[in-house]
Amino acid sequence: MNDRLSALKLFARAARVGNFSSAGRELGLSQPSASRLIAALEEEVGATLFSRTTRAVTLTEAGATYLMRVEAILAALDEADHEARGTGELRGSLRVGTSSSFVLREIIPRLPAFMKQHPALKIELVANDRYQDLVTEGIDVAFRFGALPDSSATARKIIHLPGILTASPDYLRARGTPTMPSDLAHHSVIISPAHPSPTFSFRKDGRVTSVRVDSQLAITINEGATASAVAGLGIAASSENSARAELEAGELVRVLPDWDFGSMEVNALFVNGKTIKPAARAFADFLLRELRAAGEGSPPGQGRRRLRVVSDAARRPGDDAVHHHHQPAPLRYDGGRTELRVHRPDES
Repeated sequence: MNDRLSALKLFARAARVGNFSSAGRELGLSQPSASRLIAALEEEVGATLFSRTTRAVTLTEAGATYLMRVEAILAALDEADHEARGTGELRGSLRVGTSSSFVLREIIPRLPAFMKQHPALKIELVANDRYQDLVTEGIDVAFRFGALPDSSATARKIIHLPGILTASPDYLRARGTPTMPSDLAHHSVIISPAHPSPTFSFRKDGRVTSVRVDSQLAITINEGATASAVAGLGIAASSENSARAELEAGELVRVLPDWDFGSMEVNALFVNGKTIKPAARAFADFLLRELRAAGEGSPPGQGRRRLRVVSDAARRPGDDAVHHHHQPAPLRYDGGRTELRVHRPDES
């Protein structure tokens, strides 16, 4: 039984890292031992779970299906162990997916306190500015911004991040400072994942104004957009947290600060249909507390705008929608808790 459990843990890890040796080292196994254990598992299951090459191992179709079920079992065992210990101590591994800007600006500065509380927990940060696939990339918790594309995920609301426009003082001196949204048509605007559309919309005094902008520079990471704005390459659209340090240092200034540029809701997502890892739930709780404290501890009139914690009581079902294959799907409450189930359009 212990060999079978070890084999399942090895299988799940090897599927994520694409290498028997690396997965084996994490579990204290040599490469030959790891290979033998996987081979024995495949024989017992009666199916080939991996395609093997000289460079990597990849899951077969049967392996991918098996992985989803195995990870659900391992997560349930992790939950049982956690409850049995009764100490709040977290062990094992935690794989977190999010954007490069959010991980650099919000997560890493707060990570030492969490890791100090849980020294036996190994954390892997998967940071890029595309949406990670929670299932195929083995993400335990992902922090997503704006509309939620996953139709089979459990989402927990975290905060709202206000959208802003920024530019360097040098750029504004050379090109002039916009006073109306229509002025942006005469400026170079940096296109980034934070706002990939060339049409920008603003709200003021109950009126919505839209303008189509021109871009000489597009970049695929939000941190690059902020750096480009600092370099004087144009006006960048971002969330306030993505440029806070540069604003405070005077490297950037707000553009059109009196106009509402909208905001992005940040959600913590967990794969639906598998038991949520205690570490994933604990990390989401930790980050929510930290961000709430950051908002409440800011100067009056600034903190709530920077990190606006979403109130579950104020959020009604149907207030927002997510898209699955371009079809709207309602966010529905699950028992009045702070978590939401993102339903498929064909679900009742």
